[in-house]
Amino acid sequence: MQILSQKQILQKIKRIAIEILEKNFDEKELILAGINNRGFDFARMLKIEMESVSDTHIILTSINLSPAAPLEKEIILGMDNEALNGKTIIIVDDVANTGRTIYYAFRPLMNILPKKVEVAVLVDREHKSFPVSSNYVGLSLATTLNENIDVKLDKKEMSVHLN
Repeated sequence: MQILSQKQILQKIKRIAIEILEKNFDEKELILAGINNRGFDFARMLKIEMESVSDTHIILTSINLSPAAPLEKEIILGMDNEALNGKTIIIVDDVANTGRTIYYAFRPLMNILPKKVEVAVLVDREHKSFPVSSNYVGLSLATTLNENIDVKLDKKEMSVHLN
């Protein structure tokens, strides 16, 4: 069942981008750190929208980790840790389920002292097992543990389905 169409996703991206800018109006620079492929794609879309309405310098980077085995493989941050010191960082993902992936995305940031770290997600499910909350949410869903959220964020198709 489709729960978000392309038009709705684009509206949510615009709203979240404006919310991030409003909440961080005094920042000259913001760093969007997208988790893996779809989180990075979502972060890239946020960056484009933010740049269309603001002069704030937006830096896009990635956080790559294995959601199924976050301790078995190295978590790779797409930019040098030192460049993040004293900066406002927004961790971006497509879906927050138990919070585990976002929780481990914080790991490389533990070696620095950022000014602020926030979280933006397109879909926030209410099954948190880890102490993670999202500051910016496109859609909050109460689902069963057996249901899956399928997000497509490519140029040909944008949609969110509940399976």
